[in-house]
Amino acid sequence: QLPEQQKASESPLSWFRGAYLPPALHPLNKTFVKGGEWQDIDSTQEKRRTFLQDFCRKYNSRKKLQTNLVHLVSRIYVEDRHKVLYCEVPKAGCSNWKRVLMVLSGLAASTNNISHDDVHYGKHLRKLDSYDLKGIYTRLNTYTKFIFVRDPMERLVSAFRDKFEHPNSYYHPVFGKAIIKKYRHNADEEALKTGSGVKFKEFIQYLLDSHRPIGMDIHWEQISKLCYPCLINYDFIGKFETLEEDANYFLHLVGAPATLKFPKFKDRHSSDERTSTEVVRQYLKELSKEERQLTYDFYYLDYLMFNYTSP
Repeated sequence: QLPEQQKASESPLSWFRGAYLPPALHPLNKTFVKGGEWQDIDSTQEKRRTFLQDFCRKYNSRKKLQTNLVHLVSRIYVEDRHKVLYCEVPKAGCSNWKRVLMVLSGLAASTNNISHDDVHYGKHLRKLDSYDLKGIYTRLNTYTKFIFVRDPMERLVSAFRDKFEHPNSYYHPVFGKAIIKKYRHNADEEALKTGSGVKFKEFIQYLLDSHRPIGMDIHWEQISKLCYPCLINYDFIGKFETLEEDANYFLHLVGAPATLKFPKFKDRHSSDERTSTEVVRQYLKELSKEERQLTYDFYYLDYLMFNYTSP
């Protein structure tokens, strides 16, 4: 059922209607799966894909796609050697996935010695929107498209902890200052000057504000608006909760070198406790019941599409 405040306005699903759902998925070579170690993972994978397809069919009609194609593919990374397209979902293993793509493409020998800055600021990997329209269409129709997702609340809390609880030369002065100025009563001069020390409740007030003092950011943008899973038919849907086995199964499927395994290390703040269900529960305690409900409503489509249980 739709939350009451969404019933009163426009259905959050309405922006999918009128979109053209692409034809059959790109078939993956699974000749080695039967009776093998990957059978259970593959079975789970098929259920995820079927679930998403059924969801998209339910809320789509087969009219011509009106959305700008270049915008649709702006978060998708290209690896031409193995013909794969990866839609980046921040806080769902994206740093290590970029390391893997760099190894697959021959830009690095191993994932172990690629720094965080090289991954995110090195401009080593091409995005799909950097190609001309023919290049985009060809790759969308012939390459294996994959996405890794995460429980929306875990992803949100992970992003907050990463960007606001550690020194950050971008998020504190850009987002932090704006958030503190608008949502903290009687803020002191130091907080207004540095933007450091944003509280989770203040961050949620910003997130839910239709008149935000500063725009959205990919680290907490909905997956439905980052990767458009009902408009782009992903061949493989991995989950952060089963990251290692999903990732290594995918690498097997696309013919990656047998020596290449998905990295296990935490990209940054490695001494911090990982953002788990229990950690999320502690953060949600800082919110009112209404704020918790509205935050869930904000990620409503992500919960539905990827079959996550509402908190």
